[in-house]
Amino acid sequence: MSDPTGSPSAPTPPPGCPAHDGAVQLGGLEYQQTPSQLYRSMRREHGAVAPVLLDNDIPAWLVLGYPEVCYVTSHDELFARDSRRWNQWDHIPSDWPLLPFVGYQPSVLFTEGAEHQRRAGVITQALEGVDQFELVRECELIAGQLISSFSGSGQAELMSVYAHALPARAVLWMCGMPQDSTDTEQLVDDLRISLDAGEGDDPVAAYLRVGERIMQLVKEKRERPGPDVTSRMLLDPAGLSDEEIVQDLISVIAAAQQPTANWICNTLRLLLTDERFALNVSGGRVSVGDALNEVLWLDTPTQNFIGRWAVRDTQLGGRLIREGDCLVLGLAAANTDPQIWPESHAGAENSAHLSFSNGEHRCPYPAPLLADVMARTAVETLLERLPDLVLAVEPEELTWRPSIWMRGLTSLPVQFTPAVH
Repeated sequence: MSDPTGSPSAPTPPPGCPAHDGAVQLGGLEYQQTPSQLYRSMRREHGAVAPVLLDNDIPAWLVLGYPEVCYVTSHDELFARDSRRWNQWDHIPSDWPLLPFVGYQPSVLFTEGAEHQRRAGVITQALEGVDQFELVRECELIAGQLISSFSGSGQAELMSVYAHALPARAVLWMCGMPQDSTDTEQLVDDLRISLDAGEGDDPVAAYLRVGERIMQLVKEKRERPGPDVTSRMLLDPAGLSDEEIVQDLISVIAAAQQPTANWICNTLRLLLTDERFALNVSGGRVSVGDALNEVLWLDTPTQNFIGRWAVRDTQLGGRLIREGDCLVLGLAAANTDPQIWPESHAGAENSAHLSFSNGEHRCPYPAPLLADVMARTAVETLLERLPDLVLAVEPEELTWRPSIWMRGLTSLPVQFTPAVH
């Protein structure tokens, strides 16, 4: 991917943009363990909209307030998704790590107006064709296979062998990818790298490999359609091109895989470390649903989303937002906004969280329902199969990935009575 404006790269940000005194570097140790404290201090110092610096000190705004995030996502005429509006392209290096997120692609993520409605409509129709009972059965099957691979050992690291693998395999099954093939495994790994690269990973190269494999899948389904999301998108009367379908499938797969994996793992962490759940989990399923919803409020898998770009000069949260400025949606900060939780108590009482975003560009219906099926089935099946599952380390030894975008553990080591096959 390249600079969509074709402009030369420059190593330093320009003066006189949001990078004024007090701009907060998005990153560092605060994000690794206690981002909620960082959001609180940013809100105290800057209010609902804070000046921040992205990688390479690129300036942007972080929208922290619940009402402000709702306003931005509900006013596409002021805050649009086409990143070619950005006033910083002259300063973005070609190897910038956030290019997979913001480099303009002809995908549903960057479309606007009638074109967005057309593209999102195709995705919605394709996802509505997924039989949720069939998805439950497939997730139970995948869960059973994954659990069988480690249940005899009495210990496992659930992040890698379970939480990431299950939604990846489930969403690729929905899209018609062959199961248990080596290129499917490679695709799963490349998706992880492109979305949340670790040390030494090349997210741009991984993203290009993802695109190549999905294009191959689209060509296969064009020749031999089946009862899957890809085929339904190809057969939709809207008549999307192969390239459009590739881009939109990548969006669907990425949105289903990494956030759902972290949703599963963050929920398991809550169930295994919070005494409110310990007594109830083995006795019934109600508390699993409570835990899933509470995680969306307090440890939402997508904590920040980049972004929106100002269509013209405007005001937001007392700030002057210039035309072309980038706004990062602070979903985690908004979910714990003291305006909606005045007693600092955010809980599972309702589902008005912003974890699936808001407005026209929110996760298309029924994507949140399908994600819930995957996460709920993954957690319930694991607890049914391994009822004496416990953490293999002290809760405080668990560490979070140092990502400003995703909220997920580096690992979740557990132990249990080995199962006899």
